Amino acid sequence: MNFILYAVPFFFVLIVVELLVDRWRGVNNYRVADAVNSISTGMLSTTTGLLTKGVGLVTYAFALKHLALFELPADSVWVWVFAFVLYDFCYYWLHRFGHERNILWAAHSVHHQSEDYNLSTALRQTSTGFLLSWIFYLPLAVAGVPLLVFVSVAALNLLYQFWVHTRHIPKLGWFEWFFVSPSNHRAHHAQNALYMDRNYGGVFIIWDRLFGSFQEEDDNEPVIFGVTTPLASWNPIWANLQFYAQLWEDARRTESYWDKLRIWFMRTGWRPADVRAKYPLAKPDLSQFRKFEVELDVRQQVYVVLQFSVYVALGSYLMNLENSLPTGALVLGWGAIAFGLFVLGAALENRPWALKLEAVRLLSNLPLVWLAPLVGLWPASPLGWIGLLSYSLLSVIGLYYVRGRVTRLAS
Repeated sequence: MNFILYAVPFFFVLIVVELLVDRWRGVNNYRVADAVNSISTGMLSTTTGLLTKGVGLVTYAFALKHLALFELPADSVWVWVFAFVLYDFCYYWLHRFGHERNILWAAHSVHHQSEDYNLSTALRQTSTGFLLSWIFYLPLAVAGVPLLVFVSVAALNLLYQFWVHTRHIPKLGWFEWFFVSPSNHRAHHAQNALYMDRNYGGVFIIWDRLFGSFQEEDDNEPVIFGVTTPLASWNPIWANLQFYAQLWEDARRTESYWDKLRIWFMRTGWRPADVRAKYPLAKPDLSQFRKFEVELDVRQQVYVVLQFSVYVALGSYLMNLENSLPTGALVLGWGAIAFGLFVLGAALENRPWALKLEAVRLLSNLPLVWLAPLVGLWPASPLGWIGLLSYSLLSVIGLYYVRGRVTRLAS
């Protein structure tokens, strides 16, 4: 059963509830651009996962067949309990190394880039984690945990982590001795030195207490969310590439061939001495911290949100039909979503070329509506042409309405 698919509507309902609680309490934990960016990275991660999940499943199935020491039954409650706990233990070490090694932080940093903290932050996920994360879950295969059980407890672990991404739930007393809570996970998302690289558990906080990585949220040290090298962008594509690009640039610049290789596997933040001396990276002063912001007219925000909802619908469509869609359809759907989210990110940043790129996006609907039936994304029907062309026409009208404001702000 795909627990994540069935949970998605509840995610959005709970985000709306949190927005209402914000309003009721007179606080503002959401910004339109940040929330759109967080959910965009989540959509990109999910749709990328439709194409890449085979990496983890195939490697796990192979290890289960050739390396398993036991053959555990999938119909035993105790096997499920054992797998749930062991999965979280493995997740702890993946998460910890994700903070402590450059190559793994390049993937995981996406989840920490938001300078807000709310339920939309929980949906902010990497699209490149599949490259190496499977290594950390091989102990479950060696222990003989069936593939169905593994996939299920992985989904349950991820679902648990959704609710801890909120500022509205205070400390929970004894509960926090054993389980990850909103309070100790807020500390995990901080860039303050006190909280840096702490509280890695997914469900159980006991791993952090056992291995010395626990830090309680301190009332005298307000959490400042984000990363020490700010993303300063609303683009989900760049969010996934930012730290990889920094590592690649440092590897290219250093004169040491050994450093070109080892930089990827060194502790997070390590840079070759010659590069560090010639190209120092200034870290922002947290006492002067200001969230990344781009001025946007309300009409621009409404336009982007409406366009964004179209891609949410397309992403949901792909998730619902992934087992019946051919690979070509998934690739085309993923490409349309990735390009669309890139364009909307440019619009949120008020880039001078954002209007031209938006025109290209709308024009791309013509080849999309022609290609989609050919690859099986949806059946050939005049309704496809009518629907997509009507959407494009309405978008052009909306774009014309906000054009003057965009041009004035960008100049």
